[in-house]
Amino acid sequence: MYNLQTNISLKDYSNFKIGGNAKYFLDVTSLDELIEGLKYWHEISKDFKEDEKRIFILGGATNVLFPDEGLSGLVIKNSIDLIDLKENVLTVGGGTLMSKLLDYCIDNSLSGLEWAGGLPGTVGGALRGNAGAYGGETKDNILEVESINTNTLEVKKRSKRECDFNYRTSVFKSKATNEIITFIKFEVTNKEKEEIKNLIEDKINKRKLRHPLEYPNVGSIFKNVPIGKFSKEVLRELSQYIKDDPFPVIPTAKLSFLSGVSGKKIGDAQLSTKHTNFIINLGNAKSTDVKKLIQIVQKAVKERFGVDLEVEIMFID
Repeated sequence: MYNLQTNISLKDYSNFKIGGNAKYFLDVTSLDELIEGLKYWHEISKDFKEDEKRIFILGGATNVLFPDEGLSGLVIKNSIDLIDLKENVLTVGGGTLMSKLLDYCIDNSLSGLEWAGGLPGTVGGALRGNAGAYGGETKDNILEVESINTNTLEVKKRSKRECDFNYRTSVFKSKATNEIITFIKFEVTNKEKEEIKNLIEDKINKRKLRHPLEYPNVGSIFKNVPIGKFSKEVLRELSQYIKDDPFPVIPTAKLSFLSGVSGKKIGDAQLSTKHTNFIINLGNAKSTDVKKLIQIVQKAVKERFGVDLEVEIMFID
């Protein structure tokens, strides 16, 4: 049974601990709850103003910046939690935490997702943005993705090819933005449990060492920059910093550090000195503080290296 709530604090659901209230909030744990909740929403909202009819889809909110003034429409929290293994195919709910899925893979000696060790948020959120790290991406083991259109309630299944995966994006981020990812099928292989565990823990430890996880944050603010974006002269200067992600890029953390903005603050929003592609909330940061800081970093990097930084996190306004 769905439970439509009102005036729910988005700050409580945000990794950034930033945001006002959602006027309407629906937390769903199954496809049936989602469908019934959407039917009810369409019925009660038919006479609302257009901005009050909008639907915002929320996973783990690990790469989302909510506005300080809140949202007037409906926020749907995807909590569809499922892990089912048949032969070498894992069916996973879109609201399943990535950490829970990785624990399952360790317990069942399943290999293919070790790169995601320490990745925060839900599996559906990772798929939407084709999250990646340490040479792997969410798309790598995808077989099929099921989603539901929030307007028509049509359930759609897509093959990996039909998901239009690209660098930190997919069809769900670029085109099918009104669809909620309900179930994902991954192809996995078998490997020794201890080896899988060690690989995952290695990634977790690297994140703890390099990332400012002691503060509220939403991960990397900007995408890394493909080497083709730089002039030949600038690229010669930066050649020692080239890495594969999964193609040759210059890490944005290095660009912002070399541009002299490490530690820059606006209000309680600060560009981390530990990892300069992270903005951290020192206590009472506002959405407007974060946006101003993003602009400062973009301007500094543009002036120093002649490239435009592309924001990786999602603004919901």
